[in-house]
Amino acid sequence: MAYTLITGASEGIGKEIARCAARDGRNVILSARSEDKLQALAQELSDAHGIEAVVIPADLSSLEESARLWEEATKDRQVDVLVNNAGLGYNGRFDAEGWDRELTSINVNLLTATDLMKRAVLHMKETGKGRILNVASTAAFMPGPGMAVYHATKSYLLHLSEAVAEELRGTDITVTALCPGATETEFFNAADMHNVRLIRMGMLSKAKDVAEEGWTAMRGGKRVVVPGLMNKLFSMLPRLFPRSFVAWIAKQFLARSH
Repeated sequence: MAYTLITGASEGIGKEIARCAARDGRNVILSARSEDKLQALAQELSDAHGIEAVVIPADLSSLEESARLWEEATKDRQVDVLVNNAGLGYNGRFDAEGWDRELTSINVNLLTATDLMKRAVLHMKETGKGRILNVASTAAFMPGPGMAVYHATKSYLLHLSEAVAEELRGTDITVTALCPGATETEFFNAADMHNVRLIRMGMLSKAKDVAEEGWTAMRGGKRVVVPGLMNKLFSMLPRLFPRSFVAWIAKQFLARSH
């Protein structure tokens, strides 16, 4: 029996993707740190769609946890869809003292996402088919002064997705990078971005809309999807202007308003 494994499934985009999967009649494996939220979502999806919803809490700031998650998820189960949605960010200068939050972001956005993707590809090759949806960001297309590490990790995830998608050309295993812009989720509270100009301008997408576009693109095997016209235009800035100017523009959007 095939399952969809979704990380960061307790809220925001991950939660909405879980709803998309269940609506399609797919069994889901939900993972995040908050077990209570996951259990509530699992009950909702099971009641509404009659699917099996498995809950596996995990803190993906360590490779040990991603390994445990994968082993538990695939025990007597076939995972033919992986949604790498868990992600963290931090708004602040790179030269600030300490970097615990940034290090955790690197572990979640880069290391464990890569680990799960690697395990998924090898697992899917055994059955000859599968879909991987990596939730990157429009941040992947440009440097981000004020969120330097976050932008760098999302750029990595986008490039990894595109490269592996090309390696898998001709197979029935596809990799899709979903690159949303600012979206109404708890991410911005956790990243301490309440006063950032981008947020105060109200340029936020609905998590449900982002999830549905990403899910549809993944099902169709599309490699990169950027939801929303403004986000598409924003992602094209590096192609149209010098990179130093693009970095300056990003800095203005990520700066705090006073």
